[in-house]
Amino acid sequence: MIPSSFEYHRPSDLAAAIGLLAEHGDEARVIAGGHSLIPLMKMRMAGATHLVDLQGLGDLKRITVSADGISIGAMVTQAELIAHEGLAAAVPLLREAALQIADPQVRNLGTVGGNVANGDPGNDMPGLMQCLGATFTLEGPDGSRDVAAREFYHGAYVTARADDEILTHIRFAPPAGGYAYEKQKRKIGDYATAAAAVLLTRNGGTVASASVAMTNLSDVPVWSQAAGEALAGSDCGDEAVRSAVTAMLADIDPQQDNRGPVEFKRHVAGVMLARAISRAWSRA
Repeated sequence: MIPSSFEYHRPSDLAAAIGLLAEHGDEARVIAGGHSLIPLMKMRMAGATHLVDLQGLGDLKRITVSADGISIGAMVTQAELIAHEGLAAAVPLLREAALQIADPQVRNLGTVGGNVANGDPGNDMPGLMQCLGATFTLEGPDGSRDVAAREFYHGAYVTARADDEILTHIRFAPPAGGYAYEKQKRKIGDYATAAAAVLLTRNGGTVASASVAMTNLSDVPVWSQAAGEALAGSDCGDEAVRSAVTAMLADIDPQQDNRGPVEFKRHVAGVMLARAISRAWSRA
């Protein structure tokens, strides 16, 4: 289908972009890479009479890596994230996950900010950012504010971002320890049937800390605090992994669709988490 008519804007700075959103209100939508919004517009499931393209905002295309923290601009593409050697060394989990997103064509245009901002429960980056304990910076007519990734998602396509705000940066502390992202999908380019992100640190033969997040198993990404707590203090053996999987299964709420029935999704979720824990532990 063809989307309804709209006016196209490409501001050169953030203030101009925010001004356009304030001026046109509910009639304006922000577009980054466009992989989520454009298909919805073509199907007439989303409408906008004013489209505000953020491609001209160079300040949002920067990656900063330091001992103090990681900062990723919202307009950094998945391909740029993968290619950044400093980021890959500091946060290999992100590169491992980004390589599993869709295909090279999508990764060349799809942005990190767009992936986390629109609230699609099938996107990979929201769960990853929850696993990393990231913070999102939102800019609007009333100034700047930070929202924790673990508090950002309220429902499918419903987030803490106001309509006149733009997500500009993602920030988090450099993670330590082992990591893994395990994802099962029907074919290249598809959303995950289930995916698991795991970060853990070890103290000798036991888990010192663990963070677990799941993707596409609820109407929001799921950071399973209980699963992490089940691993903490354990030897990460079979019993501990089973306890973490059981805790995670209590936190998810998958729905039947063309990727399978509920019980199948729950089974796949358990397999993905067990694999991610095992691989993260081997790297810790």
